[in-house]
Amino acid sequence: MDQRTPPDLAYDAVAAARQVAVAAAARASGQDRDDGFPADDVADLASLGLLAAPIPANAGGAGLGEEPDARDLARVLRLVGYGSLALGRIYEGHVNALQLVARYGTKAQAKRLFADARAGHLFGVWNTDTPGDCLRLGDDRRLQGVKTFASGAGFVTRALVTVKREPGAPPLMLVVPLEHGNRADLTAWRAHGMRASATGTVDFENIAVTDDDILGVWDDYHRQPTFSGGAWRFAAVQLGGIEAVFDAWRGHLAETGRGSDPHQLARLGEGAIAVVGARGWVERAAHVVAEDELGPDSVVAFVNLARLAVERAGLDVLQLAQRSVGLQGFLRVHPLERLSRDLATYLRQPAPDRALTTAAAEILESHGIAGDLFEVGATP
Repeated sequence: MDQRTPPDLAYDAVAAARQVAVAAAARASGQDRDDGFPADDVADLASLGLLAAPIPANAGGAGLGEEPDARDLARVLRLVGYGSLALGRIYEGHVNALQLVARYGTKAQAKRLFADARAGHLFGVWNTDTPGDCLRLGDDRRLQGVKTFASGAGFVTRALVTVKREPGAPPLMLVVPLEHGNRADLTAWRAHGMRASATGTVDFENIAVTDDDILGVWDDYHRQPTFSGGAWRFAAVQLGGIEAVFDAWRGHLAETGRGSDPHQLARLGEGAIAVVGARGWVERAAHVVAEDELGPDSVVAFVNLARLAVERAGLDVLQLAQRSVGLQGFLRVHPLERLSRDLATYLRQPAPDRALTTAAAEILESHGIAGDLFEVGATP
């Protein structure tokens, strides 16, 4: 399948994302299996320009994410997540990788890798090692080890991975070319939801690495606020999944004629509060990161709060929707069933307790009144 971006494409990222979302939602149930992957949807991302869209404007790209408040990128991620959370997870990783290339790559690396994105290559960011071990770069410049929980395994052909000298040591980023379908093992991915994300283990053993594959220097990957601040992107994808659950629930009430029940209306109203509140958190988090007007610790603290607020909204909407729809929502033929599984799974992101306590510690050390928190120019 030709995934190259048409060079003469009349481009509107948000409109493209809406098209992708409609098609992805129609295909998602058919992809909901242990060996599933939204390949046709990724092809749509390419043909509609979204794989190349995050390429910076100064590199000849559309510069998606460079617009004020990153508002278009936030909408694109939300819409893609609305259509399919598995696809949203894959696309967010692709965006993350291209942003890291733009930030830490040399001009030659950026030119080469951005050309790959235009040609339809799917990028991903894989940083998870097996417990007690790590992916290493040997003295012979060959890789030793694997990455786990790698979404898009077997389909990502440009993998941004981290290597370490030993477990717990600072990481170094590499962008490793991979062949489609090679080195991936998906047999352990038997998850409750997100089955179509092709999340698995990738074996990098004995792959040769050149200087051109090395991105930045040791521990660039963990530089703040870029590292933690980027969590707003997965929160935007989660928001799309929350809205999809909300719409399936709302549609059920309308179709079954149960919307006039005051208890159902009350639950729906509570769900709307959660959805709109989560949208506000995502939009403000995107602004805080994009405009970079606060100190790094404040940026990280705000994004940590935002990701947890979105998680809470998702859990609330799931509970309300399942209570309203009842047992029908747990039957495989009901649209709420898969949407709920995918959302419940994707809401599980790393270190939520640490995110909350570090944000709270930053707030405790802040001066001024509560209304000054996370405001530019407030008393430090």
